Amino acid sequence: MSPDRRSLVVLGHGMVGHKFVTAALDRGLTAEYEITVLGEESRPAYDRVALSSVFAGSSAEDLSLLPDGHYPDPGVTLELRAQVTGIDRAARTVTLADGRVVAYDVLVLATGSYPFVPPVPGREAENCFVYRTIDDLDAIRAAAVDASAGAVIGGGLLGLEAANALLNLGLTTHVVEMAPRLMPLQVDDAGGAMLARHIRDLGVHVHLGATTEEIVADERGRVAQLKLKDAEPLDIGVLVFSAGIRPRDELARACGLEIGPRGGVVVDEDCRTSDPAIFAVGEVACAQGMVYGLVAPGYSMAETAATAIAGESRPFTGADLSTKLKLMGVDVASFGDAFATTPDALELTYADPITRVYKKLVVSADATRLLGGILVGDASAYLTLRPMAGSDIALPANPEDLILPPRSGSGGGIGPVALPDEATICSCENVSKGEIVGAVTSHGCTTIPDVKGCTKAGTGCGSCVPLLKTLLDHELTKLGVTVSKAICEHFAYSRAELFDIVRVTGARSFSDILASHGTGRGCDICKPAIASILASRYNEHVLEGERGKLQDTNDHLLANMQRNGTYSVVPRIPGGEITPEGLILIGEVAKEFGLYTKITGGQRIDLFGARAEQLPLIWQRLVDGGFESGHAYGKSLRTIKSCVGSTWCRYGVQDSVGMAIALELRYRGLRAPHKLKSAVSGCARECAEARGKDFGIIATEKGWNLYVGGNGGMTPKHAIELARDLDDETLIRYIDRFLMFYIRTADRLQRTAPWLEALDGGIEYLKAVIVEDSLGICADLEADMARHVATYADEWAATIADPEKLKRFVSFVNAPDVPDPTITFVDERGQIRPAGPGESGEPHIVAGPTLKVGAV
Repeated sequence: MSPDRRSLVVLGHGMVGHKFVTAALDRGLTAEYEITVLGEESRPAYDRVALSSVFAGSSAEDLSLLPDGHYPDPGVTLELRAQVTGIDRAARTVTLADGRVVAYDVLVLATGSYPFVPPVPGREAENCFVYRTIDDLDAIRAAAVDASAGAVIGGGLLGLEAANALLNLGLTTHVVEMAPRLMPLQVDDAGGAMLARHIRDLGVHVHLGATTEEIVADERGRVAQLKLKDAEPLDIGVLVFSAGIRPRDELARACGLEIGPRGGVVVDEDCRTSDPAIFAVGEVACAQGMVYGLVAPGYSMAETAATAIAGESRPFTGADLSTKLKLMGVDVASFGDAFATTPDALELTYADPITRVYKKLVVSADATRLLGGILVGDASAYLTLRPMAGSDIALPANPEDLILPPRSGSGGGIGPVALPDEATICSCENVSKGEIVGAVTSHGCTTIPDVKGCTKAGTGCGSCVPLLKTLLDHELTKLGVTVSKAICEHFAYSRAELFDIVRVTGARSFSDILASHGTGRGCDICKPAIASILASRYNEHVLEGERGKLQDTNDHLLANMQRNGTYSVVPRIPGGEITPEGLILIGEVAKEFGLYTKITGGQRIDLFGARAEQLPLIWQRLVDGGFESGHAYGKSLRTIKSCVGSTWCRYGVQDSVGMAIALELRYRGLRAPHKLKSAVSGCARECAEARGKDFGIIATEKGWNLYVGGNGGMTPKHAIELARDLDDETLIRYIDRFLMFYIRTADRLQRTAPWLEALDGGIEYLKAVIVEDSLGICADLEADMARHVATYADEWAATIADPEKLKRFVSFVNAPDVPDPTITFVDERGQIRPAGPGESGEPHIVAGPTLKVGAV
């Protein structure tokens, strides 16, 4: 160690430990300290919040917060696999398991927590796991190979994530929760009941108020059964404990630091423990008598400790415990005083059992201030409501408008601009609205990256970025700065204006548009956007002539590129209806080419793992068998999901399957600013989830109700009713108009939900345009759609019939005909298949969902 610098030792390299180091570097602490970080795991800090994404194909490298494995400042040394066994406060040293002793002047405890395993008899059985690390997930995945069913003990946040993991692994899944509701710390009884309905709809067996009595192992010592009190036992092969966490405070206890009554190292407002030379941050710390189990408070503590060590003060006086997440596809949010503990607080509730939506607002006794709330099924209002909770902003005259379905375009009329300066916009980094405004007005920030760099807002989970954009544009406008709507530096026009330019001038190529209305050569923003406009307007093959050079990665090869560099193949299956011969053909193709198959939520069969040169061969087989492109690669119509409707279901009142097929065949290949999804439900039970789609149809006794503007994503939105009780002809006419109006007027990559929100007048304005023809353009919109329907041709059928287009489908330019035989595709599951078309005679490893590419 340098004699000029003191020693700062950090125990733990999780998310909060990493945050402390970055905060220390921001404050220049390496000028005074040599920082040593001792991490117990075998890998650097990674994003535990996104842990479940490992089952969706993410790798440890994708989640890593320190991909290079070291910090850019040489004053920081990171040691992994470094287990600390003791702290000597008198000598100011820590002892490692390998016998080494490391001295410190300042010590920071960031040891986090450990999963609590209830003292259930039999818990030592094999295939019993916790859900905490990437290694845990790898072990669960390995055990699931030989199992058919699994259970999770605990129905909280992490428990439901674990249940989703088991479900994705193909196991019959049970959730066992001792409380009478799911997520008991975040939602109330009514919210928990609605959440349980969502989770059960996904096929998960939910057992509430259930107590585990014993875990029974088989003759091999593996878990075989879960015995519940007063209930039938569950036959399982995998068990995951997710019953809460406990602070890892054993080192602090052993060295005599003050411990909270329920665990955790007691810290003051500077996160300093009872020993002035030792700090504690994150889940190991007990601040104001509370142990925080969320990452945002841990990040705030890390900033506080780093500031205190630097000789300044940034007191930690508590944290926002609000949470918003998507559990198994279900939006759940809880914020502020969600359980109405404030004296005389009032509760406003809205529940819709048909759409599975529950919303509750807790307001002050005089109904002038928002105190908190709970959102289940639709958390789109969370970004606006959370900063209002506990602030001085007055509620509207009708506060119920904040949670009721929109009756006009503006909903409740409160947005981020109206929030007070002290309202927290970014909870991950604890950044207020005032700080964001100051970044624009005082520090000259003019872009979102500028604001992120200045305030760190939006650098965590990213969910606040839409609010940042709104605040940025508002402040720039106030300063007299014109907020440009230009699509890029080469065109001083928005996408909607460019669409009108194409429509009016009749331009049919990017070169023509660039020459007449642009500058330069174009870029990766304007080229695909204009390619999309030309495709929407003229419905010509996207790879024809110059258009082939404008496409993005997916359209370039008419296939979705996957994270491992291979491609997916998605044949269209209108309405989810398929013949036995079609199923057999897809199975034969998947087997022949070694493709991983997945039945999607959109009622299609996706085939993953195809190489570029295999795509024409695969599609030749599919086209010959009667399939066509499902356009999963394009900003276009994807699927129109359906329930079985009146054909089979005893509740169905209309033929939802027939309508879904008719609509999908009508709108197939329709290019748009962003992808389009739809669904048709045969009755009000809404089994096709039509109100979560860009346009959705729900059957009534009198006809069809049409809903528009529903999307998933960061801020999911339920679709809003446009018209009701329509006959078939009127329904299709209104959809034609809606889609073409959206295609004409939306911004680049703008989904229908934000597009509808941005319309001046919202849904009422859209009704006037689409239903009442207030602009007098409906005949033109219908003609545009008629032209699309009349000129549709399958892109893949045209591609495999054109030798010029086929030239682009090669993996290696120096070996265009035969793949390099020294390249093998390795599936982590290690399954072997025979050689496929165009391959050598050696057996190959199946190209599955996770691939490793390397030389044999």
